Amino acid sequence: MQQISARLKAEGKTIGLVPTMGFLHAGHLSLVEKSKKKSDVTVVSIFINPTQFAINEDLNKYPRDIERDKKFLRKLNVDYVFIPEASEIYQENYQTYVEVEKITKILEGEFRPTHFKGVTSIVSILFNSVMPNYAFFGQKDAQQAAVIKQMVKDLKYNVSIFISPIVREADGLAMSSRNVYLSAAERHDALVLSRSLKLAENLVLSGERNTGIIISKMNDMINSVKNSKLDYIKVIDSDNFTLTDRLIKNKNYYVLIACRIGSTRLIDNTLLKIR
Repeated sequence: MQQISARLKAEGKTIGLVPTMGFLHAGHLSLVEKSKKKSDVTVVSIFINPTQFAINEDLNKYPRDIERDKKFLRKLNVDYVFIPEASEIYQENYQTYVEVEKITKILEGEFRPTHFKGVTSIVSILFNSVMPNYAFFGQKDAQQAAVIKQMVKDLKYNVSIFISPIVREADGLAMSSRNVYLSAAERHDALVLSRSLKLAENLVLSGERNTGIIISKMNDMINSVKNSKLDYIKVIDSDNFTLTDRLIKNKNYYVLIACRIGSTRLIDNTLLKIR
């Protein structure tokens, strides 16, 4: 992969990278389309990264279908699909990790304390392997995107990061590879996440600026669903990813949710633009 990228760059071509863990859906494919518009050459990586899963998480059952993924990518005329083995990425006696500090300790970091260390390490390895000019991530993993942007800034990676809006099913459910875990009843209950985010948007439109009130009303809606178990609802300043208790004019904020529906943990968010 490094040799291919070096040759492409010597030819003056720009490279776009879409990092994925496979089992692709329309959200991933929208990132591919963005890369194809921006870059001369698009590389999609597929790697289920073991270091971002804790022992009690779903690494072994995470959905996999490489042939299905490759069919999708052929239809989009992707230039290269990079599918390394875990033994190639993490060779014997592997010892080096990349860790962003402050921003990884809140939200997902509280519930998945080793997660972001694995994310930043694999993204760093992928950047060194593919040597992209551009990399494309989805807004659904808003904290992950913020962590990666921080890493790129701090370590001086010559990679421009692009974040694309969440892609949703027709009924509002945010697209996720983990949605396949949901039973029919759970799939229906999971819609409460997007409904609660819409509630937050409507409250803001009606003039509410107290985040405690917004969170309380969202919390009531989500807890009304039998199969839900809420990890958190938080409102974060999108510029510095810090918690806020009041929305201020001319600033942007994420409302972030993590919630179990049955045994499946889902995340979702919306971006509020206060004008």
